[in-house]
Parts: sequence; structure tokens; C-alpha cells
Amino acid sequence: MAVMRTYEYELSDRTGKVVKGRIDAQNEEAVANRLRSMGMAPIAIHEISTSGLQTEISIPGFGDRVKLKDLAVMARQLATMISAGLSLLRALSILADQTDSKPLAKALGTVRSDVETGGALSESMTKHREVFPPLMIHMIRAGEIGGFLEESLTSVAENYESEVKLRAQIKSAMTYPVMVFAMAILAVVGMLLFIVPVFDKMFADLGGELPAPTQFLVFLSGVMKWLAPAMLVMGIGFSVWWRKHKNDDAIRSRVQPVTLRFPVFGPLFTKVAIARFTRNFGTMLGAGVPILQALDIVGETSGNWTIEVAVRDIQQGVRQGQPLSAPLAKHAVFPPMVVQMITTGEDSGSLEQMLTKIAIFYDEEVAATTEQLTSLIEPLMIAFLGVIIGGMIVALYMPIFSIFELVQ
Repeated sequence: MAVMRTYEYELSDRTGKVVKGRIDAQNEEAVANRLRSMGMAPIAIHEISTSGLQTEISIPGFGDRVKLKDLAVMARQLATMISAGLSLLRALSILADQTDSKPLAKALGTVRSDVETGGALSESMTKHREVFPPLMIHMIRAGEIGGFLEESLTSVAENYESEVKLRAQIKSAMTYPVMVFAMAILAVVGMLLFIVPVFDKMFADLGGELPAPTQFLVFLSGVMKWLAPAMLVMGIGFSVWWRKHKNDDAIRSRVQPVTLRFPVFGPLFTKVAIARFTRNFGTMLGAGVPILQALDIVGETSGNWTIEVAVRDIQQGVRQGQPLSAPLAKHAVFPPMVVQMITTGEDSGSLEQMLTKIAIFYDEEVAATTEQLTSLIEPLMIAFLGVIIGGMIVALYMPIFSIFELVQ
């Protein structure tokens, strides 16, 4: 892949005004061609040195990810511009200039340069798999081959917009309990480190034997002085390790199946995984992607190891000539309603429409479950916080009930 360089240019716009700017390209000729394709007349172009203090600092893992919302907006705008009659090169140039995501803008600039030299859009995107997901690449490739690129991009946009909405619903259900739990942890650690030692000194000066709950609290306070820094270091280390290895098969095969069996959130995670699987599968079939190739992709994009293993088995069954619903019914993760609707879709030749209806149904189920969990979790978390903090306060004040006897 060619190296992208940064160039500074001066040009004369349609009104004759001189405008300065910067752009990433492979060489000066590519910069000039891009500006001319946008209707601009370049006056001067020169490369900018990126050594020393001019080098942009980039920390790996921070700010280098492209959000799904940015991809949805990009796909929607690209489809709109193509339908309006703009050339693909001009549309890619506009998207690269106006997107707020720097990694996406850089990738789009490289893709535009590859397309300018005769490469296909999907093949150019394949070089940037860290930016463009496999589902998007394969759907665009199907649109290029079938001559319906605009429809494929619109399907990608609708799919990702639904995914963004689904993720927002999950976050709304998880934010409150996570915040309350974090506050409870901080409150407990703060009391053990700063409040309990004060009471411990006061009780020691008075003499006497402390009640068992108070003794346990004092013991925890002494342990927390070295345990808190150790837990902080371990937490940071685990976060770094998890960020690096959370997508490893060995980790996913152990962690993700367990999440589906959680007492409260397990049904929610199951509905999310089914909604994501059926929506992606239906979208790819609608874009003309072959069923075996679509199954290979949607298994990876389902977001859960149990679904992925089930899809592999389904793919093997379809490859052997079985109908889709036959191996699907063998896996308990798919409810009977899903199996029956897919069977009906196969028999009637409307599998894509049935998958879309299933995805819509489970999206609505996720929304309803989220509201129920929120209304249920709020009082439970308040009670949890009250029991933890209240129990510590009671344990601290139990010796005060006999303080007059100690004074005498």
C-alpha cells in the first residue's frame, strides 16, 4: 500500500479567491487531480514535513477507533451522493474532508487514491479492515457486482443505524447499575481508609472489647491500606490485558456463553445477539450475498460465541444440502419462534423479509426489556447501596451504645 503524505495547497476557487488548505495523498499529482475533480484550480502544492514537533502524537488504543455511527453516516451520505449523480471519486473526496473521525478520513483518502488508480471500492476497503467491517465490505462488493451499489450502501446505513440504536438501549440499561455499583465501591473504600481508622483510635483509647462486626470492619480497614493500591494496579493491568485479548477465541469461548446465563441480564444479551444475527443475515441476503458467505460473516458479527458456534454448524448443514431451519432447531439459543419463522420464510421464498421481521421484533423486545430492567434495578441498587453503607455505619456505632460503661 502506498505511503500517504500530507501536502499544503493554495488554490483559486470559483469566485477567484485564493484558499489554503491541507490534504493527504500519495504524491503532488494525486493532490492536483483531486482538487481539479472538485472544480478547484490549484496554484501551488508542496509537501509538509512531519518530523519533530510537527508530528501528530497518537496513543494506541485511544482515539484510533472508528465509531459505528460514523460508518452509518458515511454509508448514508455516499449513497445519497451517488444517487444524486456525483462521481464516486468526488463523493469519497467530500466524505474524507467533512468527516470528524480522523482514522476514517485517512482511510477514505487512501481508498479514494486507490479507486482513482482503477481499483474497486470494496477491494480498496479490504486494505483497511480495522476501519471497515467485513459486513460492509462484502455488501459493497455485492452491490458493485450486481450494479446496485446505491441500494447496498443504503442497506449498510440502515443496518448500522439500527445497531447504533440497539447499543444505545443496552447502554441505557447498564449505565445506572454500573454507576451505582462504582459509587458503592468508592464509598466503602473511602470509609475503610479514612473514617474507620478515626473510630478505631477512639475505641482503643476508651478500652474494652469491640463487637464482632466492628472488629471485622477494623480488620478490613487495616487490610485495605495495602489492598486498595494493589487492587488499583491490578484493575489497570486487567483493563489493558482485557482490551488486548477480549477478542481471542480462548477468552470469548469461556466468557460470552456465561453472559447468556446471567440471572437478570442473560435474557437481554440473548435477545441482542439474535437481533444482531437476524438483521445482519437479512441485510446481506437482500444485498445479493450468497447464503454460505453470508453465514460466514454474520457468525462473526453476532457478538457472542454461542451464536457463532451455532452458525458454523448451520453453515455446515446448509453446505451438505440441508434447509437452514434443520440445523438451526438443534441449538437452544434460538427460540422456537425464530426457527418457525425462518422455516416459513424458506418455504415461501421470503427468507430475507422474515429475518427482517425477527430483527424488528427482537429490537422491540430489547427496548421493552431495557425499560423493565431500569424500573426493576433502580430500587434494587438503592437497597443494595443502603445495606452496604448502612451496615458499615451500624457496625461503627455499635460500640457507642456501651460508651458510658467504658467511660465509668
